[in-house]
Amino acid sequence: MSDTARVDAWLWAIRIYKTRTLATDACKAGHVKVNSASAKPAQTIKAGDEVRVRIDGFDRILVVRQTISKRVGAPLAAAAVEERTPPRDPVPRIAVRDRGAGRPTKRERREIDRLRGRD
Repeated sequence: MSDTARVDAWLWAIRIYKTRTLATDACKAGHVKVNSASAKPAQTIKAGDEVRVRIDGFDRILVVRQTISKRVGAPLAAAAVEERTPPRDPVPRIAVRDRGAGRPTKRERREIDRLRGRD
């Protein structure tokens, strides 16, 4: 294995993206940053670099442990990356009422407002 690898190939090899084309498109769209700078698909990375990937509105922070350019087994792919992403906040609860249930009572309205953060 070489000392450097393309960022799009590495993201595909460690299974962040399902296809290399998706990894390339994410780089072109500006969703990938290497050491705080936007990355083009062909940018090279080396061990110790920090890669930030924006997926579904959240940033994943990855540190390169090993550069790989080809798909390998899951244990080898997991060993090539160090995950430093902080845990996400829990998904906010959404007030759901049955359709046709009528007007909410005063108590139900207060609960809905509390869930929506309108204390």
